[in-house]
Amino acid sequence: MKIGIACYPTFGGSGVLATELGKALADKGHKVHFITYQQPVRLNMFNANIFYHEVRVPTYPLFDYPPYEVALASTMVDAIINHDLDLLHVHYAIPHASAAYMAKQIVKSKTGRIVPVITTLHGTDITLVGRDKTYEPVVTFSINESDTITSVSENLKEETYKNFAITKDIEVITNFVDVQRFAKKPIDAFKKVIAPNGEKILLHASNFRKVKRVEDVIKVFAQVSKEIPAKLMMVGDGPERPAAEDLARHLGVAGDVSFVGKQEQMEDIMNVSDIFLLTSDYESFGLSALEAMAARSIVISTNAGGLPEINIDGVTGFMANVGDVDTMSQQAIAVLKDDVLLAKMKEQAFEQANKFSLENIIPLYEKMYSKYCRMDNA
Repeated sequence: MKIGIACYPTFGGSGVLATELGKALADKGHKVHFITYQQPVRLNMFNANIFYHEVRVPTYPLFDYPPYEVALASTMVDAIINHDLDLLHVHYAIPHASAAYMAKQIVKSKTGRIVPVITTLHGTDITLVGRDKTYEPVVTFSINESDTITSVSENLKEETYKNFAITKDIEVITNFVDVQRFAKKPIDAFKKVIAPNGEKILLHASNFRKVKRVEDVIKVFAQVSKEIPAKLMMVGDGPERPAAEDLARHLGVAGDVSFVGKQEQMEDIMNVSDIFLLTSDYESFGLSALEAMAARSIVISTNAGGLPEINIDGVTGFMANVGDVDTMSQQAIAVLKDDVLLAKMKEQAFEQANKFSLENIIPLYEKMYSKYCRMDNA
């Protein structure tokens, strides 16, 4: 199959999932064409079946805001016609679904061929950005015009139906994890650098947006560190980072907190962590939590959105209400004081992650694609 994938190339969950999907499909022999404004961050190895089409947006004095959606649609058209793509799979509704609709109509007018469009909904494109009155009509229309709609969790499916007038069925195909990649043996030397005296290691990774509540992570760690020798790694970057750094200094834990910015080799970092903290207001799924579980790190999270679909309270980690820093702190302290319980829960987290393995999920996408693939390219 020849598959076009449009996504954001950044560290967010939608871009990570789309990139990992494309890589897995390419490994199985499919031709995968990424269409975005820069090379995705996890597209860091050569594969003869992977192609990259950069969306170039010309700048003119006339435009205060260059029309990315128009340039994206034009690049989609070019890739479809010149590389004979079977279908487009767009991740994150804004602006990819509407650009795909435009590209589909242009290709039809030029060649007479109708190119199927699959739209995968990921989270804030539905729960936050897409609900804005500025975008809602276009989001609703372009989703409904998609040939197939998928969401990454049951919760997101319900939120989509609740907030948009969607007239088609939404199929849930969850996020997935490359378990073999994350289930590596921890690098002792790396762990020694982070925790030279054998301290427990807590980890948070995100894009540091307000919805992630990164200050709650710092608050939890401040309480934990009073009871348990511990270190905290804060991976990622974004608008809330300065406030989190200020809070760490204010609470007197800055010396035990490392803000390491964006990192590509997350498996090495997650492998040495004991607890992954996710304090978000909302997560449509929680891909970072799933990756941590594959690396045998337990998850302490809020019970928001789709998180209960992967993190089983008391089994793979613990859950608490949004903002309940005290409960999350107590949960972390209790499990870190009990090495037997911690080891047991780490294995249970790993077992849960295997249910969402790449090997289990990729065939679901292939089956979906096959409904639209032309026989000469099957």
